[in-house]
Amino acid sequence: MTIDHVDLARVDLNLLVALDALLAERSVTRAAARIGLGQSAMSSTLARLRRLFDDELLTRSPEGMRPTPRALALAEPLRTALRQVQALVRREEAFDPATVERRFTISLPDSTEVLLGPRLLAYLRAEAPGVQLLLRAFDRATMLEDLDTDRIDLAIALAPEGQLHHKTRLLYRDSYVCLFDRAQVGLEPPISLDDYLRFPHVLTSLRGTAHGVVDDVLAERGLGRTLAVTTPRFLAVPFLVRGAPVITTMHARLAHFFASALGLTVSPVPVPLAEVAVSMVWHASYDDDPAHRWLRQVLVRLAGETQEAESL
Repeated sequence: MTIDHVDLARVDLNLLVALDALLAERSVTRAAARIGLGQSAMSSTLARLRRLFDDELLTRSPEGMRPTPRALALAEPLRTALRQVQALVRREEAFDPATVERRFTISLPDSTEVLLGPRLLAYLRAEAPGVQLLLRAFDRATMLEDLDTDRIDLAIALAPEGQLHHKTRLLYRDSYVCLFDRAQVGLEPPISLDDYLRFPHVLTSLRGTAHGVVDDVLAERGLGRTLAVTTPRFLAVPFLVRGAPVITTMHARLAHFFASALGLTVSPVPVPLAEVAVSMVWHASYDDDPAHRWLRQVLVRLAGETQEAESL
């Protein structure tokens, strides 16, 4: 499509930046703070946007500001266009990790933070001291929306399912093992299915439900297990296991880390469980952002190095 430069020149790019903030925050006050405007200035900007698009864009509701259908349709193309403009401007600058000043917000489970966090932090302090990390607890229910609204720059998740503008890249694959305290349960690896079902279990559930992949596999065989406790925190699991005669089933890389640190025992799971894939997910408009691309490359490299070190 041919660009109408005269018509386009009438549009203040700052209006589109403000609209993006308004759609992300759904609050005039928060949107104003996000881009450094006063509340009255943002209110005036919203009025100009309504005239520009001939639509209310945001209307008041008991829950706050609600986007109109026209605003919802604008949200994704607007975010993509602004990110492309940002990438175009930044591409003119030489990217140097040693001098860049940038903060990345990453959503990830505490299991991945334990495995990759120390290596990533050490690498950044040595190679990119101006890069700061803001790590957020992983929430699958809001992950894609958080990426779309720029609340997070990157997420690390199991088998993320997004739209075409959500890009993914595999970090590593993992299997499942059992973890327990030999002194508490009196078992030696490999444990039998009977022993596996005889003891109560600790389940880690990020979704807050008392049901996991193990329960699905057992149900297919007409079997079930007893859950002693369900927790959303992987870091709590080894201490729960060390304190009581219970068994947990968890990702092998994390289980071996806990076993080495706390003197626990690892055993194969006596039922077949599929491998899991841990991946990064980000918004496609950050594909060509030099700093974002560099961080993704660093994470892939560190994940590979961690896996190699664990196999030695």
